[in-house]
Amino acid sequence: MIHHIPNVLNAAQVKEFRQQMDQADWTDGKKTAGTLSAAVKKNQQLPEDSPITHALSEQVINAVWNHPLFVSAALPHLMIPPLFNRYEANESFGFHVDNAIRLIRGSNQHIRTDISCTLFLSEPEEYDGGELEIEDTYGFHNIKLPAGDLILYPSTSLHQVTPVTRGCRVASFFWVQSMVRDDSQR
Repeated sequence: MIHHIPNVLNAAQVKEFRQQMDQADWTDGKKTAGTLSAAVKKNQQLPEDSPITHALSEQVINAVWNHPLFVSAALPHLMIPPLFNRYEANESFGFHVDNAIRLIRGSNQHIRTDISCTLFLSEPEEYDGGELEIEDTYGFHNIKLPAGDLILYPSTSLHQVTPVTRGCRVASFFWVQSMVRDDSQR
């Protein structure tokens, strides 16, 4: 099931995130892609070991743990610390399915990725293209949310980020191991 979680971050928080990110050095997004998805991934990411990544990641974790709708929809047990990406001129991430198991950065702990999450940090009018397209049993859904809003969906869903043709799409993404593994029972 796909869930829209509004107002995870407020406008002031989004502005602060973007100011910090504008000062950061970005790297090739393929560094965190699995073998198959690397072939269709063309974007930029904040480095996983960057102090900015760690600081912003902590703020996202606090925001989602304190958001009642997120907690009731995801029933989170564990989370992979959030990462941050951006897409500019013709960058995209073709159709793929997220890895079923991921390593929690800075640890030896692996977790199931039951739920994938994208927190939008750009307003829809800031860029053309860049929709998160998710396939489920009801077809394809094109998602482009206001900055500060989050979408969560089963990690087993086939999905992509369509090419950005104007502007810049910035987002945070992460995975949740739910207390309830099966999406149909969550």
